[in-house]
Amino acid sequence: MTTDPKLPFDESVSVPAHPAPAPTETGTALLDSPASTLSPQPHRGLQLWLHRSSVFLFVLISAVAGVLLVILPWTPQWTDNYLLLSYPSLRTLISTGFFRGFCSGLGLLDIWIGFWEALHYHEHQ
Repeated sequence: MTTDPKLPFDESVSVPAHPAPAPTETGTALLDSPASTLSPQPHRGLQLWLHRSSVFLFVLISAVAGVLLVILPWTPQWTDNYLLLSYPSLRTLISTGFFRGFCSGLGLLDIWIGFWEALHYHEHQ
């Protein structure tokens, strides 16, 4: 193997592509701290119960809103309400079968998302 006289070192020596990180003001490298790991810290104590209750509330609200969106468009209260009396063009749009079906489809999607969250809930311990 020949060496180039212009280079001060041999080409066969491998040089890392990225140099080591420079020390911070405290004298330690940024990557040496345990907080820089990519895995999330496990929930403990109060955080665990807050996480559980937030998932439960999300599933409950998704299920209730989804059931309302599936059933409510097909009842008379959907078009015969106080809010739509002053907007007759909006009332005709809302009373069409396409719009009612669209709202029911969104309700089914909402129910599916809520139960999918409940089935895929895992605690990281």
